[in-house]
Amino acid sequence: MAEGVCLRRTALVWLLPAVWTVALGLWGLSRQDSVWRDEAATWQVARRSTGEIWHMLGNVDVVHGCYYLLMHVLFDCFGPSTTTLRLPSVLATAIGAACVAVIGHRLAGVWTGLTGGMTFGLLPAVQFYLQEGRPYALVAAGAGISTLLLVTVLQGRVRTLCWAAYGSTIVLMGLLNWLSLMICSAHLATLLWMRAGREAWTRWAATSAAAAFCVLPLMLFSRGQSAQVSWIPPLSWHMLIGPAVLLTIGGAGALLDRPRVGRLSVAAVGLPLLAVPQVGLITLSLIQPLFLDRYILYSMLGLALLIGAAINSAIQAVRPRLPRASKGILPVVLVAAMAALLPQSLTKRSPASRVDDVLAIASDVRRLKETGNAVLFIPSARRDTKSVSPNSFAGLRDIALAESPERSGTLKGTETSPNQIRAAMLNQQRILLVTDATQVEKPTTAERDKMKTAVLKKYFMPVADEQIRGRRVTVYQRLTTAKKMGVGPVLTGILDRPRR
Repeated sequence: MAEGVCLRRTALVWLLPAVWTVALGLWGLSRQDSVWRDEAATWQVARRSTGEIWHMLGNVDVVHGCYYLLMHVLFDCFGPSTTTLRLPSVLATAIGAACVAVIGHRLAGVWTGLTGGMTFGLLPAVQFYLQEGRPYALVAAGAGISTLLLVTVLQGRVRTLCWAAYGSTIVLMGLLNWLSLMICSAHLATLLWMRAGREAWTRWAATSAAAAFCVLPLMLFSRGQSAQVSWIPPLSWHMLIGPAVLLTIGGAGALLDRPRVGRLSVAAVGLPLLAVPQVGLITLSLIQPLFLDRYILYSMLGLALLIGAAINSAIQAVRPRLPRASKGILPVVLVAAMAALLPQSLTKRSPASRVDDVLAIASDVRRLKETGNAVLFIPSARRDTKSVSPNSFAGLRDIALAESPERSGTLKGTETSPNQIRAAMLNQQRILLVTDATQVEKPTTAERDKMKTAVLKKYFMPVADEQIRGRRVTVYQRLTTAKKMGVGPVLTGILDRPRR
């Protein structure tokens, strides 16, 4: 009887956080049917054939190739939708929460596990990527699984199979994002902290080296596509505020766990898992700007573990004097955290939480277009609206396009020369321009885009303009045609506005 109760309690420790996290993920999953530019890349690539995906990976985004192939299979099986796009991240985050719960339970008891698991899905960074059609939550799930496997072998449980599973998980993480291999360094710090035995060292070193060797070809090949991350700004002091706050919170949780060298504890596992990826990415960013929190989302597993240890310390401190009240600490903390984070949680589940919405402008394109009209995109990356919602652009001629994204093996296609674009524009009477909204637009730098802007300004008149959720569509009429029709400048100064 006692054994059955113990098993049920163990199951609840990981099941409750998993269900809780899934509920958080399903809440507002569609974000009002919005899809932003990063997710649009996943959407359009997942709808291509396997051959087209392989062709593209040779030119761009090979670092996400494994994820794209996975989403291609899911889109084939369940159809393209925001649910299919984001549900894998929801389930992956739930797996990460369950792993935190099991690790915390094994190392410090029920309350640490339960609190850590429930906390993970509430962390602001996790809530953002919980509903994101990108691979970062899947990497976090792999980090949770690999860390749980390491704890399992260090506690002297089944070894050979666990080491094999550990290595396989690290390989999958690396294929999803090779920056996740920094978790091996975090696990190295755990081994150093607890003064692991020779056998553990030997097996960890062999397994980690084999995993890194498997991912090495991807790492080397992706270096040739490093221009993709050239937009990331150099590291600055204000960018270090977030990591400093996280490390302070995590350090406080580690101290409350009363860490001791030579003992496998929450601090020995959680603090390296939080700190090493943060410090590692900062160090790499001194060489090449790479500091984006999503690349090390999995470090939030360590923060959740350490918060769990802190709440457990509070419960243990209260229990001797107020045993009943101690059981209410976790519910009170969760309710307070939910209330405090509610405005932020609502914001993250709205289209305004992202820089734009690729789908929002599609309805305006359908309403404003006339069959045979031309369409242009500034910059060419805004062609993602057409790639994600091709039916909205049916009947429009993409006059700057030389080769489609699918045929060119790119995300935005290849365009003709500036002079060819100019000649094609001068043969049009009506052009729809899809670009960024005023609030998020950046200066025009490409020669093709400068030509598009110059020709529109000199030979065309804006007659309609719509902006919504970071995207904009403007209809231009040829000046001679507009004068004959008696159309006045409905919108003035559109092209004269400074592009910020």
